[in-house]
Amino acid sequence: MYKPFLEHLERSLFQRFELRQRPIPAGLEFQISERGRNPAKIQSWCYQSPEFRKIRYTYIDAGVSAQILNSVIYPSHHYELPLLGIDFLSFGQGKNLIVMDFQPLFQDPDYLTKYINPLKGLHDRYPDLAQDLEMKFYDANQYFSKYLLFAKTNSEMVKTRVFEAFKDYLNLYWQMLDQAEPLVDLSDIQRVVKAQKDYDQYSADRDPASGLFSSYFGHEWAEKFLYGFLFEDAVPLETGIARR
Repeated sequence: MYKPFLEHLERSLFQRFELRQRPIPAGLEFQISERGRNPAKIQSWCYQSPEFRKIRYTYIDAGVSAQILNSVIYPSHHYELPLLGIDFLSFGQGKNLIVMDFQPLFQDPDYLTKYINPLKGLHDRYPDLAQDLEMKFYDANQYFSKYLLFAKTNSEMVKTRVFEAFKDYLNLYWQMLDQAEPLVDLSDIQRVVKAQKDYDQYSADRDPASGLFSSYFGHEWAEKFLYGFLFEDAVPLETGIARR
């Protein structure tokens, strides 16, 4: 379902940036599950460049029962740009959920005006992909913008409208990066460092995908994947020192 999205993302990245592989902890790059009726494969890729400290994307292929593409792009700490977050999920016949957003690191008005308001034009172009769905696991006012795409849709729309929106959001993000001025003040850079760490902690604490990973690949592997790769700056809750 989402292989064309993955291929377009890779082409777009490799054409624009000087990417270097970023290590993925041993055993987390690829895994196969034979649980249930449909074997599941999960594969991840991770890169970095002068502009981005971490580019990660993961594909889960469980045949007709599940197709999932997840990606987060973290800018270098010298940029205060939002993170680019992508989550496309399909389960069974026609159950498709898409989430795509410029995820703001800060909620102050000047920041939102500078980095989120440019999304409005694209958001208005895809009203059918901006449905008023309830967020069950996250606070919509934290690390999400008011111009996110969040929708349940059919498979034909995924191939057409969602794919077009995906390309448009990527292109706008690259344009914003081209126009961004690197931070030079150490306090500003440290503010971004803390915001990205807080994002990892917040996301790891609430990510509903951990249950899915556990069902396919076991709890131990899922915990390593969540905290060792997806959100590596987060502290596991069971240590007792994680922040909520």
